[in-house]
Amino acid sequence: MALNMMKTVVATAVLGLMTSAAYAGTGHSNKIHNPYSPAYGHTYRHGAVPTRETWGQMRRFEDTHASATTAATGTKTLSYGGGVDGIGVTSGTPKVYLVVYGSQWGSAGTDANGNMTLSGDSLGAVPYLESMFKGLGTGGELWSGVMTQYCDGSAVSSGATSCPSNANYIGYPTGGAFAGIWYDNSVSSPSNATAAQLAQEAIKAAAHFGNTTAASNRYVQYVILSPTGTHPDGFNTSGSGFCAWHDWNGDAGVSSSYGDIAFTNMPYVADMGTSCGQGFVNGSSAGKLDGFSIVEGHEYAETVTDQNPAGGWTNHTGSSSNGQENGDECAWISSGQGASANVSMGNGSYAMQSTWSNDTNECDISHPIVTGSGSGGGGGGGGSGQLLSNTGFESGSAAPWSLSSGVLCSNSTCSGQSAHNGSWFAWLDGYGSSHTDTASQSVSIPSGNTSATLAFYLHIDTAETTSSTAYDTLKVQVLNSSGSVLATLHTYSNLNAASGYVQHSFDLSSYIGQTVTIKFTGTEDSSNQTSFVLDDITLNAQ
Repeated sequence: MALNMMKTVVATAVLGLMTSAAYAGTGHSNKIHNPYSPAYGHTYRHGAVPTRETWGQMRRFEDTHASATTAATGTKTLSYGGGVDGIGVTSGTPKVYLVVYGSQWGSAGTDANGNMTLSGDSLGAVPYLESMFKGLGTGGELWSGVMTQYCDGSAVSSGATSCPSNANYIGYPTGGAFAGIWYDNSVSSPSNATAAQLAQEAIKAAAHFGNTTAASNRYVQYVILSPTGTHPDGFNTSGSGFCAWHDWNGDAGVSSSYGDIAFTNMPYVADMGTSCGQGFVNGSSAGKLDGFSIVEGHEYAETVTDQNPAGGWTNHTGSSSNGQENGDECAWISSGQGASANVSMGNGSYAMQSTWSNDTNECDISHPIVTGSGSGGGGGGGGSGQLLSNTGFESGSAAPWSLSSGVLCSNSTCSGQSAHNGSWFAWLDGYGSSHTDTASQSVSIPSGNTSATLAFYLHIDTAETTSSTAYDTLKVQVLNSSGSVLATLHTYSNLNAASGYVQHSFDLSSYIGQTVTIKFTGTEDSSNQTSFVLDDITLNAQ
């Protein structure tokens, strides 16, 4: 095991995107009217990003078939669909898992920032997307703020075009939306994966990441990344006309024992060059990856606002509406209001498109963060579901955790230990000398919940040889707002050393309605190191 020296511190509206009329009990039921839409005859292709050529054909059709009907804010107004299986939007902190699908991606490695690299990814699309999702919710970026105005829950009426203050609002992804990445090289990605195969891969990923309950998948989306040269659902074949789309397992006809699973079909969009956004913002030389962030950002925004289509927010204005979502309304705008642009985040800038904002009646690239008084995610914390942020440290930075120096680690920067999932983790102690490390985060557990459970993965290894004396310890504590200890949940020690990660959980229901701090304190004595390695720390409230 490593000692101190080894702990070196990762638009115009695009029409034709529609929901299946098979949903009984939702507020919306449409047919796809535009014959040029990628979803025409393929109603599971929700929020499909059309190629730029297809988009032009769709616009020309709509120009001659548009309805004069308007709604509260205009012809692009989004309205609430009433929820599907009780799910409308991601009314908690959004979490994104990247699934690198198929052995064609080649051999895997890690870059200096802890991002996955692959020999079959010549452009570096995978580390670019991983970095983008780590950057969301950091550096004061307000592209995510546009989505926070939308909501779900019992306080929101089907057909509503605005949210009451007591609704459950979409959360801001404080500290990053990235939750983990998995390279599934156990199989080859199909040459032309069906929607059902993509849904099955998302369910397989949920099991891999340990998300095996409906609650653990409530505010989660899985992005299925297919390798270059493949054609998932007909991508880059004659007549397909799309760059990506999103859906959920039930609509794809696939059952899940882990609750509803939201997923995106994300092809290797560079295979279609400028048709799918290459160089759209930064030009042909600097913008080789523009299409990946524009297209996947589009699908991310639509998944958080319409997680189980079409239970969330879609357009149903006029007889020619095709159920377009917030990203569809603003796709491929190259100049003027709502034009695609570079969005600055805490770890760099990424080409992104604007998304539709009901409250400003325009396509916005930024928007103030909106919070409500309900039990939803609001500004990134609070509400039911996952309450902690940056749970797997995958943003590559500490915030909003408070960590001792040297505790934040990645697979590439700290030798001797590795993450439970993804690339980042917290490594307390391991110095072999008198030392104390801490990791803590403040969290509010709103009133109205009936349960709250803290869970985390812990790996302990040690150079201590005793089987009877706890020389080095890790305390797990709950503190109040003034820093006083309310409870010591457990004390681990060198006696609990094991070969791998072990999950632990504790009931925090007694702290519902309070703001508390979850704190881990690792303490070593003067000799023989013990390492306490933490990852995937969650606090789920229901």
